Amino acid sequence: MRSYADLIHQTFYFPTEEFKVENNELIFNGVPLMDIIKEYGTPLKITYLPKISKNIQQAKKLFSKAFEKHDYKGNYTYCYCTKSSHFSFVLEEALKNDIHLETSSTFDMPIIKKLYERGKISKDTLIVCNGYKREQYSRYITDFINEGFNNCTPILDHLTELDYYEQHVKGEFNVGMRVASDEEPNFDFYTSRLGIRYNDIIDYYKNVISKSEKARLKMLHYFINTGIKDTVYYWSELSKFVQMYCDLKKICPELDTIDIGGGFPIKLSLHFEYNYEYMIDQIVFNIKEMCRENDVPEPNIITEFGSYTVGESGATIYSVIGKKLQNDKELWYMIDGSFITQLPDVWGLNQKFLMMSVNHWNNNFHKVNLGGLTCDSHDFYNSEAHTSEVYLPKIEEGETLYMGMFHTGAYQESLGGYGGIQHCLIPAPKHVIIQRDENGNIQSELFAAEQDSESMMKVLGY
Repeated sequence: MRSYADLIHQTFYFPTEEFKVENNELIFNGVPLMDIIKEYGTPLKITYLPKISKNIQQAKKLFSKAFEKHDYKGNYTYCYCTKSSHFSFVLEEALKNDIHLETSSTFDMPIIKKLYERGKISKDTLIVCNGYKREQYSRYITDFINEGFNNCTPILDHLTELDYYEQHVKGEFNVGMRVASDEEPNFDFYTSRLGIRYNDIIDYYKNVISKSEKARLKMLHYFINTGIKDTVYYWSELSKFVQMYCDLKKICPELDTIDIGGGFPIKLSLHFEYNYEYMIDQIVFNIKEMCRENDVPEPNIITEFGSYTVGESGATIYSVIGKKLQNDKELWYMIDGSFITQLPDVWGLNQKFLMMSVNHWNNNFHKVNLGGLTCDSHDFYNSEAHTSEVYLPKIEEGETLYMGMFHTGAYQESLGGYGGIQHCLIPAPKHVIIQRDENGNIQSELFAAEQDSESMMKVLGY
């Protein structure tokens, strides 16, 4: 085994649905990446829009299959978490698939309004309003409901939140309650800071919501920070949550929906193994069985998928602009960007993205460390999800190596402060949107050029 291609083929099941190699170069979802690099240069962010629709349709199909298999009587609703990526082209692609939306903060609401004005959503679209709400957020929600967005549903996060809506909403309205789930045992806190304690849910409904002439409790919501995984922790939390639904349903006939927030994992390594069909089947089966045991109707199910919706549509491409040998054994490939500023989860969460060379697959390979452009010692990438090492092709004088971090489409721009000031004033890279026309032909469009110094100087007041 000598070439980089040999390494990948013998280490993983390769090619995959998303990746293959032609003429010594990597193809991403059918897109020849070297063609995109030659047209736009690097560093480069890519969003491949068809992947968004594909993942949405996959989840909807699998839930439909599980509902049919288990004769499940409720409905399924797919919501997209806007916080994962707020870009207009992401929302508009997702909304082509008859989905609904979940918001997290005050500043999501003008986006919802703009989507309505553009005809991308209607007043019937479900808008699940999560988060701890300041007055402006509550005011937006109130205005939406009063303007006829009847499915705009505030999810109560604390015991006094309802007071504002009682005072300002003109007619009847729906609410949900978020249950404060227990965090994973190795988390810094035992109970989530978000939501209402289990012990308070029933009493709060009896003493407050049931006595309201306006509010109707329609939804019970919870969120698992680690996502939907086949672990004792996940099934235990789901069981507690469904039991709470059953207990509450017996005294609240209007309650008919649960929101099992917390999404599916995405492929962050070629070693990725996750059985989406099995997990969905087991979720539906367990909910139905618990409801049968408690003699209550099974609820409608809402999921909130953010990273799963948009993460795998994204890629970040760099050039290797230099080599450095440190301490006689540390070989560094220096890239024309920064992990800290452009892929902040690498630095902040020690996140491992799917990393591969774009070209020179027939070259020999060696172990390297990847270094970013900032002066920070933490601006590096030296291990992958499946191993504590990084391997890339060897390059000779006159050769340029391009490497990609894949499935980076969720959270990185917002966490990195897109369009603002970042560490060492490293600019945001150019961003290219890739779509396919009605004949399946690839179409690319420059959404944003690389951030220039003038825009940064303006932000800084110079």
